[in-house]
Amino acid sequence: MKTIKIGIIGAGRIGKIHADHLLHMPGAEIAAISDLYAGGELRAWAAERGIPLVTNNSTEIMEHPDIDAVFICSSTDTHVPLIKQAAANGKHIFCEKPVSMSVEQTREALAAAEAAGVSLQIGFNRRFDHNFSRVREIVSEGKIGEPHLIKITSRDPNPPHPDYIKVSGGLFMDMAIHDFDIARFLSGSEVVEVYAQGAVLVDPAIGEQGDIDTAVTTLRFANGALGVIDNSRKAVYGYDQRVEVFGSGGSVSADNDYPSTAVVSGPEGVTRDKPLYFFLERYKEAYINETRQFIESLQKGTPVPVSGYDGLQAELIALAAKRSLEQGRPVKLAELSSGISTVS
Repeated sequence: MKTIKIGIIGAGRIGKIHADHLLHMPGAEIAAISDLYAGGELRAWAAERGIPLVTNNSTEIMEHPDIDAVFICSSTDTHVPLIKQAAANGKHIFCEKPVSMSVEQTREALAAAEAAGVSLQIGFNRRFDHNFSRVREIVSEGKIGEPHLIKITSRDPNPPHPDYIKVSGGLFMDMAIHDFDIARFLSGSEVVEVYAQGAVLVDPAIGEQGDIDTAVTTLRFANGALGVIDNSRKAVYGYDQRVEVFGSGGSVSADNDYPSTAVVSGPEGVTRDKPLYFFLERYKEAYINETRQFIESLQKGTPVPVSGYDGLQAELIALAAKRSLEQGRPVKLAELSSGISTVS
């Protein structure tokens, strides 16, 4: 199959993670990487990996005749213009979440990709986690009957710096958006109504930025199922990532991943390792799998596994959750087509 030549835009943590995965992936070749602050350190890093072109001008990547696809790993406020530019240059696109902080802008980006006939995949890596993907298989095979309840626990080991909160879009758009996508993925149904409650219980500085650090969000799905998501910015025991789908014929759940499965039993109690501590450990294979499937879809000419539509739906749920929190009431997603559609 054809080797897909890649340009990476944004050489921060996530951009470098994708680069290191692509370097070991059959069928993929990194042709270039760009970053506004590209300097000697990035050039040395790229040289060690055999990446031939380093630039601080992303247009050089967009207009590069040999590049087939771009990975957009830059700040969220750059995603929409970069998607439009990539589409105009006929490049397939992998874009980290969220597409934008504005539903109108996200729709514009999706329309540009569709009009250009290029693929657009959104970086919801948790769909590719070995635990969650297996839960989805079991649900889709009907082994637990019709889904009735979807329960998701998602808690970070430590809160981000308050400066990050300023530009993150808030807990719903930055953190819980992954859980909103997984809720759709596991249930096999669209979310039609959202009710959210939140509090500042972890770090007062987060509240000073106008955000929350603790939340419970309930969802109503088109198929009649209900969902509950609990989020916290700080779980002292590690990265807490669990799901359960309960249905008419049974239930399926996925626990945390641990460094080992060893359990120590003694007179003082039963102990085991804490969950894997950070998202880069917990979802390493998921990041690899999402990248592999993106490359394979381009080689085979098949639809990408996580579409721009999936990205838009997760943003709509995040927007509904924010509005619900502000107004203290359930919010139907149908309201958002005629109401405020920015989360900034």
